[in-house]
Amino acid sequence: MNPFRYSYNNKRYHTLDYHYKKLFNSKVFKISLNAGFSCPNIDGKIGTKGCIYCSKTGSGEYAGQINKDLLIQFEDGIKLMNKWDGKYIAYFQAHTNTYAPLETLKEKYELFLDKENVIGITIATRPDAITDECLKYLSDLNRKIFLTIELGLQTIHEKTSFLINRCHTLKQFDDMVHRLRLENINVVVHIINGLPYETKEMMLETVKHLNKLDIQGLKIHMLYILKNTALNNLYQKERFHLLTKEEYIDIVCNQLELLRPDIVIHRITGDPLIDDLIEPKWLIKKTILLNDIDKELVKRNSYQGKKV
Repeated sequence: MNPFRYSYNNKRYHTLDYHYKKLFNSKVFKISLNAGFSCPNIDGKIGTKGCIYCSKTGSGEYAGQINKDLLIQFEDGIKLMNKWDGKYIAYFQAHTNTYAPLETLKEKYELFLDKENVIGITIATRPDAITDECLKYLSDLNRKIFLTIELGLQTIHEKTSFLINRCHTLKQFDDMVHRLRLENINVVVHIINGLPYETKEMMLETVKHLNKLDIQGLKIHMLYILKNTALNNLYQKERFHLLTKEEYIDIVCNQLELLRPDIVIHRITGDPLIDDLIEPKWLIKKTILLNDIDKELVKRNSYQGKKV
């Protein structure tokens, strides 16, 4: 018998599928969009080089085509997934999706307020890219539709954050989580395992910190190196250690054990474009990796929150 209650299947962590079905009594699909936003870490406001792992798509490898209207991107996404029977979330994924004048944000977000079967909007952004004016608007939007803000953090360690050129502080992140939660807006956080020179304990410390915050979801990524990125340049020069599959599974399982069971796991690995991937190649076999994480939790007789 599965000792973890937030799952309809044999998963031992709080699955997104379970979360959505409990909320909406339906299968829910996220449709990734590219709304043509920039990033303050690229256009010169706080930096020009961007995060060293970021591709030219701004972490939007599976988002829509930027030259297409957002509603067309949305319909294309549904066709590509071959999913019609369910509910949908419009996912503003590529680059920094609150980094624009308020009127521009309203124009893009509100396309989906009255669209059939769209029950939510998810907005990926940075903790330093939500103005007071934007936050007030997001609070209003949250009363009209199921809203989720995804905040990139990647690590709590300032030395690593500087190395990967995040250009924001942990305090800025913590403060924005607090402000969003004061408006009752759901917060999902991105972290990356295997960042250059981080130890296992450092990765666990990141999760321990998040466990103390009022967050509703977590996306766990494995660092991967893509062609034509500053990260690849660093890797070719320094050949820092990349986690093996076994190391990654061990770390993820330890992180899950440390997480509150109410935190929804939105992602537990990454999806690099195969043609652009330098390393690690084991990420290509995603299904095998997910199954191996499940097997390790069973082997340990463990589950999310066991060590909380």
